[in-house]
Amino acid sequence: MAQLRQEADPDEAGLCPEALGRLDEFFARHVEEGRLPGYLVSVARGGRVAHLTVHGRDVAAGLPVGTDTLWRIYSMTKPVTAVAVLQLVEDGRLSLDDPVDRYLPAFAEPRVYEGGSGAGVRTRPAAGPVLVRHLLTHTAGLTFGFYHEHPVDALYREAGLEYSVPPGKDLAQTVEVYARMPLQFEPGTSWNYSVASNVLGRLIEVVSGRPLDAYVAERILRPLGMTDTGFHIAPEQVDRLAELYGETEEGGITPVPGLPVLDRPRFLSGSGGLVSSAPDFHRFMEMLRRGGELDGVRLLSPGTVARMSRNQLPGEAELSSFGAPAHQGRANRGLGFGFNVSVVTDPTRTLAPTSRGTYGWTGVATTAFWVDPAHDLTVQFMTQVRPRGLKVFPDLRRLVHEALTD
Repeated sequence: MAQLRQEADPDEAGLCPEALGRLDEFFARHVEEGRLPGYLVSVARGGRVAHLTVHGRDVAAGLPVGTDTLWRIYSMTKPVTAVAVLQLVEDGRLSLDDPVDRYLPAFAEPRVYEGGSGAGVRTRPAAGPVLVRHLLTHTAGLTFGFYHEHPVDALYREAGLEYSVPPGKDLAQTVEVYARMPLQFEPGTSWNYSVASNVLGRLIEVVSGRPLDAYVAERILRPLGMTDTGFHIAPEQVDRLAELYGETEEGGITPVPGLPVLDRPRFLSGSGGLVSSAPDFHRFMEMLRRGGELDGVRLLSPGTVARMSRNQLPGEAELSSFGAPAHQGRANRGLGFGFNVSVVTDPTRTLAPTSRGTYGWTGVATTAFWVDPAHDLTVQFMTQVRPRGLKVFPDLRRLVHEALTD
C-alpha cells in the first residue's frame, strides 16, 4: 500500500503556514456546518508533500477520514483513461488522427443533428469522421443525457442513457448505443463534456485485446504501485471505503447510492469508474509532474505528457467560447482543454487565481486534482459529496495560490 505523509516544512517548500492554516479553517467550517462529512487535502512541491490535512468523519460509517480512505473519484478517472490511450499511441498501435470506426465500426457514417426534436429530429451526414483526438478532447459531438440542454440530450435519455449506461449493458453494448445517437455538432467544431471517455475505454479494449480494468491495472496501476486503485475493491478494503453523500436543498448532506464497487462491474467506465486513495492518486499526479516517469518507471514520454497537458482546442480557443452553450459560463473563462484535462491558458480570466499551464480535473463527488508546472506543485482534494449548489473548487484554488511564497 502506498503511503502519504508530510515530507517537508511549508516554509522550506515555499508555502506560507498561515495561509495553509486559513485553507484548513475554511474546510473545517464546512465540516462543522454539516456541508462536508470530512476531507483530505495534500499540497506537494517538487514531489515532497508540504501540507497534508485529514479532517472530519464519515458520518454514516462513524469512522474518521484517514490517509488510507478509499474514494470514488468519478471523472478523475478520465485522465487515467487518457494515459492508457496515449500509451497505445506511443506503442504504435493507435494514432490520434485515426477514425474511431477503424476500431469501432458502429461509428462509421456518423450523422449530425440538423433540427427538430423527439421523433421529428432531422440529421445529415457528418462532414468527416470522429477521430481519436476528438474523443480525448470532448470535441466529438457526443453528450450526456442529464444536461437537458439540447434535443440530442433528450434522445440519450430516451435510449436509457440519462446516467450514461442502459441498465444491464456492458461497455461494448453501451458504446454501440452511443454510436446510434446523432452528434450534436460536426466533429472538432465545438466542445461538449460527454460520454467520450467511455468510448475511449472500449477503444482501449479493442486495440489492446484486454478488458479495460486488466489493461489499466497492468500498464498503469501496478507499475506505479497504485494498489488501492481499481474499478472495484477487495473484501478487505470495504471498511476503508467512504460513504457517498448528496447535498440536500437545505445545504446539508445525506447518504445516497454510489457507484457500485464491491464487485467487478459489468460496465467498466473509462469516464468515471475508478476508486482510489490519496496516496495512490498522489503517485499518479507525480508521474505527470515528472513528465511520465516515477521511481524509475516510465509510463509516457515527456513529449506525450506535454501534449496531453497543452490546450488542444482549435486556435487555442477557450472552453467558454468554443464550448456548447452549457459550458459558456464564467467558470470556463481562461481555460482550454488538453487530453482529458482542463488547462489554464489565461490566468487573468480564470474564476480563481492560478498559473498559466496548470492542468487537472475534478470528480462529481467533489474531488479534484491539479498540477501546476510553473510552481512545481501538485494538489489533491478528496471528499464524497454530490453537490447541488456547493462550490468549493474556486476557494480551494484561491487558498492554495495564496499560500505560495515564491
